Amino acid sequence: MTDLIIQYLEAAAAIAPTWGFVLVFVFMTIESSFIPFPSEVVMIPAGFLAARGQLGTGDPVLDSMLSVLAGTLGSLAGAYVNYGLARAVGSPFLYRYGRYFFLPPASLARAEELFRTYGAGATFVCRLLPAIRQLISIPAGLAGMPHGSFALWTGLGAGIWVGILTGVGFVIGQQTADLGWADIVHGGKDMVGRSLPWLIPSLLLGFGAYVWLTRRIMASRSTPPAAG
Repeated sequence: MTDLIIQYLEAAAAIAPTWGFVLVFVFMTIESSFIPFPSEVVMIPAGFLAARGQLGTGDPVLDSMLSVLAGTLGSLAGAYVNYGLARAVGSPFLYRYGRYFFLPPASLARAEELFRTYGAGATFVCRLLPAIRQLISIPAGLAGMPHGSFALWTGLGAGIWVGILTGVGFVIGQQTADLGWADIVHGGKDMVGRSLPWLIPSLLLGFGAYVWLTRRIMASRSTPPAAG
C-alpha cells in the first residue's frame, strides 16, 4: 500500500503550494477512518515540503505548524467517522460484516480489549501504535465515550503522532540533498521506528501520572471537612 501511494506523491507535490493543507486534512481523515491508508505517506512528505518552502505560505516553520494542525484535525475527523459508525450500527453488525470494510473480528476484539482495560488512556496512546491506531475509536463509540473526553484524548494522541511524522519530514528536508519520494518516506519511517521504543513508555508514564494526580485531586475535593 505504501509503495503504491508513493507513486502519486510527485503529482501531489506539484499542487501542494495551493492545496497542500487541504490534501493533508483529507488524506489524514481517510487514514484515521476504517480505510487502510498510511499516515507516513502524508505527514512525512508534508514536513519535507514545509522545510523546503514548497507548501502553502512558503515559510518553513509556519507551514510545518499548519501541517500539524491540518493533520490533527483530519485525524480527529476520521476518528469520528469510526466513532459514529460504531454508534450507528453496533457491535453485532461490526463483528458480522466488518471484515468487508477492512475491520476483521480479531482486530476489533483487540481494540475492545484495550479500551476496556485502559479507557481514555487507550484512545490516547493507541494513536501512536500501528494497526490499532484507527480501530481504537470504534470501541469508544460502542461504549458511548463522552465527546469531550474522546475529542481531547484522540486529538492529543493524534497531534503527537502527526507532529512526530511532520518533524521527521522537516529534518529530512533540511539536512539532506534531493531524494526520491520512496527514500524520503521509508527513511522517515525508519527514523520514527527507532524513536517509538522510548516514546511510548514515556507517554504511558505521563498519562499514568495525570490519572493519579487527577484522582488525588478529586478525592481531596470529595473528602468532607473535619467536624470543628
